[in-house]
Amino acid sequence: MKQYPFLDLKLPNAPYMEEMQHAACNVIASGRYLRGEQTRLFEQEIADLCQAKFCVAVSNGLDALRLIFRAYKELGLLHDGDKVIVPANTYIASVLAVSDNGLQPVLCEPSEATMNLDTEKAESLITPDVKAIMPVHLYGSPCWDDTFIELAKKHGLLIIEDNAQAIGAKASCTGLNGSRMTGNLGHAAGFSFYPTKNLGALGDAGAVVTNDEHLAATVRALANYGSDRRYHNIYKGVNCRIDEIQAAMLRVKIRHLDEETLRRQRIAQIYNETIVSSLVKKPNIYPTEEQVWHQYVIRVTKRDDFREYLLANGVETDIHYATPPHRQPCYTRFASQPLPITEAIANEVVSLPIAHVSEQDAREIATIINGYQP
Repeated sequence: MKQYPFLDLKLPNAPYMEEMQHAACNVIASGRYLRGEQTRLFEQEIADLCQAKFCVAVSNGLDALRLIFRAYKELGLLHDGDKVIVPANTYIASVLAVSDNGLQPVLCEPSEATMNLDTEKAESLITPDVKAIMPVHLYGSPCWDDTFIELAKKHGLLIIEDNAQAIGAKASCTGLNGSRMTGNLGHAAGFSFYPTKNLGALGDAGAVVTNDEHLAATVRALANYGSDRRYHNIYKGVNCRIDEIQAAMLRVKIRHLDEETLRRQRIAQIYNETIVSSLVKKPNIYPTEEQVWHQYVIRVTKRDDFREYLLANGVETDIHYATPPHRQPCYTRFASQPLPITEAIANEVVSLPIAHVSEQDAREIATIINGYQP
């Protein structure tokens, strides 16, 4: 029986093996393993990709978000106890970055159609204590509409994007900076280059992107022990720098990001066209925006039975995410909050293979899905 693995990271990296080996050897030979030329060039390439002015490469995606909030506190734009609206349907890192900085997460239900934060519901949660809002571009689909700009202007909110899953995606309308690129829609954005991402390192890596020179400089200092120059620490900082070798690996792979995006878009299109089972709710493809399909996530009522059926037919799947943040032991204070849409999504979502499947594989997987009968 043919097997369809959900993810084998050797396969996505295989086409670039020779390039990455050459890049790694160059870093080793350079004798510069932190804060060198590879990092500088990678930061410029990410900024250019996002049509933004500044990029600061850091240790991982969670640190990127943590540093943004910390920097805004150092700049006096956020203070202990301030509230931040965060989607309830997200990976826990989005919420951790808020609470880790002494800020209060305000969980907002998602839209049934997009599974991203619902801006109408978000507006109803705004109080004088709410100082920021975090759109998360979940699964590679932009979470953006004109409402965000209206909210930012009307209520003076900071917009901090969690762009961990949507590098290269484009919203259907422009953001605060005149760009449609996710990661440059709001005031600042955190990126993740975890190995499973569309642009993945060979370990942990992340970045902060912004058009605010003061914010970028503050993030850069905070990430380097709080120092703006050697042995001069203006903040009680942390060590959240990217490794040169990871920057070099990412510089190889960023050259192929467009083709990876097109491949994923084609697989998503095949799934949407070929899966016809009435038991499966497929994600929407929006022609006015560019989704990059970090995950292709369907919804099935009898999920466990469905996954067992697929596995018996050689198809591996995953769940993103089975337990929402408000149901995690570390956030028991949110457990009583009624979030029925978030919980329904968490009980039904199934991620299909997309990271390294061929078009023929996608058609075969769809055929298997169409044969499912509970």
